Amino acid sequence: TWLPKLLTGEQSCEWAVWVKAHFQDLPRQLTDFDQAEWLMKHTALLNAQKAKWEQQGHAVYVEGHNAFRLQGQSATLGGKPDLVVVRREDALVIDVKTGRDRPWHIVQVMIYMYALPLALPRYQGVRMTGEVAYPTHTIPVPAESLTDQFVQDLGSLIRRLVEDEGGGVRPAHQLHVAGPRPPHGHHEHPDPVLLPVID
Repeated sequence: TWLPKLLTGEQSCEWAVWVKAHFQDLPRQLTDFDQAEWLMKHTALLNAQKAKWEQQGHAVYVEGHNAFRLQGQSATLGGKPDLVVVRREDALVIDVKTGRDRPWHIVQVMIYMYALPLALPRYQGVRMTGEVAYPTHTIPVPAESLTDQFVQDLGSLIRRLVEDEGGGVRPAHQLHVAGPRPPHGHHEHPDPVLLPVID
């Protein structure tokens, strides 16, 4: 959720994302979130969406079949859309969400719509549309949402996040990191930096 939240302003600290991108082996903070309950709800909704589109005669690719890594000059953009429905006129990218509506959910789908035709051969030249599916409703993401301005904003954000020394990215608050920090100039990842759309 790094990039969509930054693009929508729901997360403002680019520094925190810069650290995650450059030191990906840092320990994650434990939460009280009920992972098992979320997984069950997410899986049920995903399976319901998959069955709906298959019953209409469409080919549906699920999660791992949609995983991509889009190689750029300074970064690799990675992601794994929940579903891609291949229709006669287009491909529909669907991300299922079990919680309440958030603007970044739409942006996450937009990033998938942008990256899939560039990263996976089966989608090259295919018109991409999108949808965020919630338990009670869906929000369409039209192909026209992929404007030149959106692509420019996404590229600018990625470039800021992968600058070796943080560049113009500054912490919004004091960042405390558990464990030793890698030595100056040393990164715990292969070049280029991997920026997941979802973490």
